[in-house]
Amino acid sequence: MPQIHRWLLAPVLALAGLTGPLPVHAGNLSLPPNTAAILDHIYSGKREEALAEIHQLQQKYPTHPLPYLLEAETEWWKIWCASAEYKYGMTMARHRDKLAADQHYLDLAKKAYALAEDSIREKDTGEMQLYAGMADALEARLYGLRFDTRATARAGVRAREHFLNALAKDPSLADAYTGLGLYNYYVDTLSTIARVIRFFMGVPGGSKEEGIRQLNLAIREGQLTPAVARFYLALNLENYDQRYKDALQAIGPLAERYPKNPIYLLVRGDLEAKLGQKTQAEGSYRAALVAADQVEEAPCRAKMTQLAKESLAAIGPK
Repeated sequence: MPQIHRWLLAPVLALAGLTGPLPVHAGNLSLPPNTAAILDHIYSGKREEALAEIHQLQQKYPTHPLPYLLEAETEWWKIWCASAEYKYGMTMARHRDKLAADQHYLDLAKKAYALAEDSIREKDTGEMQLYAGMADALEARLYGLRFDTRATARAGVRAREHFLNALAKDPSLADAYTGLGLYNYYVDTLSTIARVIRFFMGVPGGSKEEGIRQLNLAIREGQLTPAVARFYLALNLENYDQRYKDALQAIGPLAERYPKNPIYLLVRGDLEAKLGQKTQAEGSYRAALVAADQVEEAPCRAKMTQLAKESLAAIGPK
């Protein structure tokens, strides 16, 4: 894979506290009572249901980044699905051309960032620094998928600064460690040539082991991003470190909690296959094939069905 573009795998879901009176307080973040339900709908693949709820939030809180970040996260999985391919025994999104259809996703991320910055100018809080960083990370992952190195680096570095600012203001914001963990992990996987380019571009270094530690911390203590941290930790351990058993332990809870999401089932199957667990891998792939048939959007439904069939063919008959 191209090297610097690895920030594309920093799909950090940006969720924010709302201004004004709020019914629910979770730790240091103030969230609407349906936040957990929206997250479940996104990760269960219930796109239309999630969007209906998100659009209601946009009407109710038009000047807050939360609804726009949520919509961008929903759009991301549509992009991921369209870009995914089964290669080297692994399903993942590897490349995407620059498409006009993706501008809506970038517009949502930019709007969320602008709203977070407006709040920071009015009152600089750890929460808003966190959300600004998450908005940057949303941009970085699409630029990375396009192999737009400079744009990815700019957004990634700015996201890192916001995450660090968030923790400086409020060390309890464990969700910031999802973004920092991904940043540190990917920067440390760069090739020698890419490290030289990174130096001249002024991109701060990172530590893979520190990134893994931070992702595990976000999984344990994060309020909003444990699922995201789990997913990309699993992909990283599989793709870069070949730590298949650890990766399987990371993805397993997601596949169990969201059995109608073929993406998680495919990743689980890939890991089971690499561990020589052929029966289990076949079960995961067949479950993904069933789940794919229930995907709402026809293009993604077709892609997930194709990937499940390719995965089954790769492990061969019993």
